[in-house]
Amino acid sequence: MSNVLVLKSSILGTNSQTNQLSDYFISKLAKANVIQRDLAANPLPYLDSTATTALRSQPVTADENALLALSDELVSEIKNADTIVINAPMYNFSVPTQLKSYFDFIARPRVTFQYTEKGPEGLLTSKKAVVLAAFGGFHQNQPTDLVTAYLKTILGFVGITDVQFVYVEGIGFGPEAVAKAQNQAKAEIDKIVTAL
Repeated sequence: MSNVLVLKSSILGTNSQTNQLSDYFISKLAKANVIQRDLAANPLPYLDSTATTALRSQPVTADENALLALSDELVSEIKNADTIVINAPMYNFSVPTQLKSYFDFIARPRVTFQYTEKGPEGLLTSKKAVVLAAFGGFHQNQPTDLVTAYLKTILGFVGITDVQFVYVEGIGFGPEAVAKAQNQAKAEIDKIVTAL
């Protein structure tokens, strides 16, 4: 049985295009152990000086130890996952703050990546990521698509290089555009799930 980690980050709850797609993705999995983490409903702390001390040096205070324990929990989840489904709606040309905080807490030296003579080396290998990206306009393959570039970079940095993107574009153009984009995305998800 495969382990699937679903990271939701949309602030729109059930109205979210990416949440609807990840729910569809989960419904298509015949046998899988699925863990869902809703980063919008249960946001993580921001990376501040206390969190940096907790994650990068030796925690001393109760707050620092609590933040390290939280990071350890997140790292354990992603280490145990075979497939990571990431909901990534575009907010002001970037990923949601909630999703950025997640990566701040799992990108840890000597835990999920390390520096070598040849440069950084990711330690979360042999995993697949599926990114469900939602854009109000049409940004795929354009300079304005910073979501794809960021996620490819951060995932590759921690060792996840098998990354597929499913796009829901033009959803700001009304219900017909949403329906068309959702149908196209679901067809892509069907192909991905079949290949898992």
